[in-house]
Amino acid sequence: MLRCLLIVLGLIAGLACAQDRAPVETDSLPPAPEPVPAQQVPPAQPTVERVDDSHYRIGEVTFDQKTREIRFPAAVNMTEGLLEYAIVHTRGKVHESLLATEISATHLNLALTLLRYPPSPELYALPNDKGGLSNKFPKVSKETQAAARIQVKVEWDDAGKTRSVPINEWIQHLPKGSAMPATLWVYGGSEIDEGRFVAESTGDIMAIFITNSALINYPGQDNSDDNVWLPFPKRVPAVGTKVTVIIAPNPEAKPLSEPAAKPAAKPAAKPISKP
Repeated sequence: MLRCLLIVLGLIAGLACAQDRAPVETDSLPPAPEPVPAQQVPPAQPTVERVDDSHYRIGEVTFDQKTREIRFPAAVNMTEGLLEYAIVHTRGKVHESLLATEISATHLNLALTLLRYPPSPELYALPNDKGGLSNKFPKVSKETQAAARIQVKVEWDDAGKTRSVPINEWIQHLPKGSAMPATLWVYGGSEIDEGRFVAESTGDIMAIFITNSALINYPGQDNSDDNVWLPFPKRVPAVGTKVTVIIAPNPEAKPLSEPAAKPAAKPAAKPISKP
């Protein structure tokens, strides 16, 4: 199945290149449009590169077809202050995120899809009849919920020694003074709004405070409280420290037999996300 998807992507990329090489009469071109803000520029057609027998790369996102492990680069963004996000794009809400990354949310979402992680929108509030969000949530099967849960770790160099810990250990629950519980995170898939992939537009990769825009969300207690999470003192390396984020499957769940579907468009409701 992965091979078929790669062939389709290759054909799309080939057609795009052929169109780029076609001669154009410059006199007939319309005036150049106004510049579009960087976060609204649609990403280029993703290209999946084969590294070896089981490893592939999409931009800066690499993944292993056999282990279903995904890796991408990031850096420590905060060592103090309140957190609402674990990971955002560098153009996103960096004032409240533990890590920042340059990867495309679209590339990460494609890797998750190719590895048969199903998006589970169980944490995304449904729209109400007034155009806002209700207190109701989509019904998701137990099989999908289990398969959508992922392990997230950070790996970094510590004085010449490679270290790796669950990202939860770098996040502190302020009232208790202890680390965030070692729970699995939920791949929700973000949303499509007016033809735009919301996670790409907002840069919301991995949220602690629940947001419909993020690709991944924290399902544990106090995930709707934006005043209780901090970088864990003395555990988080200095700001700017380069890390590798590692996503791995739920060890107690089986992958779906077919690749997961793309996120569906939803009417009216806007992502729960602070400016």
